Amino acid sequence: MVALDLRSQQTAFEDIVCRLSRQSVDKRYEAFVDVEWDADDWRIDPDDRRFELWDLDPLGATAWYRSQPPEVRARIGLVRMATTMRTGWEFENILQRGLLAFAFRLPNNRPEFRYLHHEVTEESQHTLMFQEFVDRSGLPVAGLSWPLKLAAEVGVLPLAHRFPELFFLFVLGGEDPIDHVQRTRLRHGEAHPLAERIMRIHVTEEARHLSFARHYLTSRVPALGRARRVVLSVAAPVLLGVMARQMIEPGSSFGRVAGVPKAVLREARRSEQSRAMVRDSVGKVRRLCTDLGLVSLASRALWRLFGISDPRTGAAR
Repeated sequence: MVALDLRSQQTAFEDIVCRLSRQSVDKRYEAFVDVEWDADDWRIDPDDRRFELWDLDPLGATAWYRSQPPEVRARIGLVRMATTMRTGWEFENILQRGLLAFAFRLPNNRPEFRYLHHEVTEESQHTLMFQEFVDRSGLPVAGLSWPLKLAAEVGVLPLAHRFPELFFLFVLGGEDPIDHVQRTRLRHGEAHPLAERIMRIHVTEEARHLSFARHYLTSRVPALGRARRVVLSVAAPVLLGVMARQMIEPGSSFGRVAGVPKAVLREARRSEQSRAMVRDSVGKVRRLCTDLGLVSLASRALWRLFGISDPRTGAAR
């Protein structure tokens, strides 16, 4: 009966992968075709008030930020946007290399092969969009922290073929938080039209990437042995907690470029607004881990320690 259930899950997964591949053909975007970079109203002006941080941004909610003149608030918001885009494409670079390593070992006639190359293509277009925005901003922004870059090179990329379930958990740890923030931003208030167009393209295609990772884990984790399931249960809150903060919280390099005092950055990071955003940004993957039985009594303490447990129950769900 268990073997039958696993085969049924695998068949359902393959059907989903084929559907995602068709969607990648039917609805796709190109960075220099579908974005009007030189439209008059889309040009990047550091004084453009449409770059100001929105109310839900933890830094935007500080008294220090609100006390700044409009042109300063706009420039800080532009630095924040450019930093996020630089961070985003650096994460996607790691993701693409991992996906290619995973695809390299697939046998013939696997539907994942085609889908993964669609995803790599889409992530490359996202990278072009993000870096073009950064270049046009003229700002010397940085992306991922060097410790995380080193950890990705040494520890994450080999997982793509040695422990793909853990690799795709890492994928969700980076993609889910930024997807959550962008969707929330698009629902609340006016954004600069260039930034808005880039975000809308990104969330549209990112929905497929998130769907693949979730369905891959749903199909594969039940078949894992006890040892690997224990590793996943312990690694999940650590990965998600670290990645969510890297993607959401304003970092030190951002503060230097934007001219934000360190005390204000600390205030923003420690605010309830920031904690809630980090916690909410991993809500979907937190529920997935619970549904897959990856939340044990021992690992619940880690979910709380990293500040990503459900605030209503204190548990992962």
